[in-house]
Amino acid sequence: MTRRLTYPEAAAELGVTETWLRRHIKKLPHSKPGRVVYFTDADLERIDRLFHHEPSTGPLATAPAPTATGPHPLAGLRPLPPRGKALTHAS
Repeated sequence: MTRRLTYPEAAAELGVTETWLRRHIKKLPHSKPGRVVYFTDADLERIDRLFHHEPSTGPLATAPAPTATGPHPLAGLRPLPPRGKALTHAS
């Protein structure tokens, strides 16, 4: 039999507040037979995967940070002139 957890039980399992679960319920997997909301273990696993982030730099990163091989792709961008000034193209 699959466990069916209520808001307080699911919040305790996930390590979040019940208020957070209620605020984000439309984006979270859950079951709602009638007016009662339940979370299964599979729902909790999916919620954990949705909000799990791995570090991309530092000692805990799983992959090395990318190395620069040339100028940054956005290096040629320049700020827009103040409003009311004509835009001139300098190529």
